[in-house]
Amino acid sequence: MKLVLYSGGDEEGNRFLNLRALELTHVTSPKLTFIPSSSHDAEDDFRFFVDEFSEFGIQRFMLFCVDTPYTKTILQEVLKSDLIFLGGGNTFYFLKHLKKAGMFEHFKKFLKRGGVLCGLSAGAIVFTPHVHTASFPHFDRDDNPFDMKNLSAMRLVNFEFFPHYKNSKRYDAELLRHSKKSKRPLYACPDGGGIIVEGDQITFSGKCSQFYQGKKLVLSQYKQA
Repeated sequence: MKLVLYSGGDEEGNRFLNLRALELTHVTSPKLTFIPSSSHDAEDDFRFFVDEFSEFGIQRFMLFCVDTPYTKTILQEVLKSDLIFLGGGNTFYFLKHLKKAGMFEHFKKFLKRGGVLCGLSAGAIVFTPHVHTASFPHFDRDDNPFDMKNLSAMRLVNFEFFPHYKNSKRYDAELLRHSKKSKRPLYACPDGGGIIVEGDQITFSGKCSQFYQGKKLVLSQYKQA
């Protein structure tokens, strides 16, 4: 299994993660598909995505929206990609439409055949067992427009992910409180940081922090665990 979880940030900040994601494909000229969290403003997000990866000589790109009608043929082309990238946005909206489209099973088959699955912010949170980290802290959380109760997600990893982390007392207080109730470690990453999962190996990019059972541990850059 090959996953790259991005917190957020600009092109320069994510350069290391972008390179690693492409390296994981083991393809000279990989085909990349971008799946936005919403079809609204999807073209702008796709354009940014293309600009970001064109820097590395990538020429084959595809845009695929799960919240608008699509054909079986288009879905088959998406799943032939070497790398699929899930964009950021409202986590609950994205989760609802990914489930409605049955994409979780498609993604798992994609990973089994060696594909690389990337996610930014909301797109990364859905890799985890559930999307609870999108609902706090109270001053920086996603709205739940559908009042969703079932927040279970893809369960590709056995940890929680918190993007856009800022090293401050008020963020830490919320994350520590949550960690006391969770049986899993929570990894919080600042923009420009993230997590690379390759098989059983986890690599942290940027100054990420682990919150577990009421304690915080700062992880060194590019530390492997």
